[in-house]
Amino acid sequence: MPDARTLCCRRDGKLRGYGTIRKCVSGYKIGPLFADAEGIAETLFLNLADFAKGAAVSLDIAEPNANARALCERFGMARQFETARMYTGKTPDPDWDGVYGITTFELG
Repeated sequence: MPDARTLCCRRDGKLRGYGTIRKCVSGYKIGPLFADAEGIAETLFLNLADFAKGAAVSLDIAEPNANARALCERFGMARQFETARMYTGKTPDPDWDGVYGITTFELG
């Protein structure tokens, strides 16, 4: 896809993070953005955002990941809206630490 880019980070033969940026109706959206460490997430974010060549970039984060919020704040991103995830039955307790950007709200 000419309007998208996917990058990954490998260290010691292991996948440590990956992310995708794609053109949207307005600007670009990064997601997913998964990484084992905050520094890896930041490096991927910066390289993906560079693909947008100055256009607006959005990133949908998982609120429980404080490092994802801090990443957005460091680069001047502002909260636009919030959404609530609803469940029936027992609420799952996922590990959000490596999730810096969800794929889409439709996929989670």
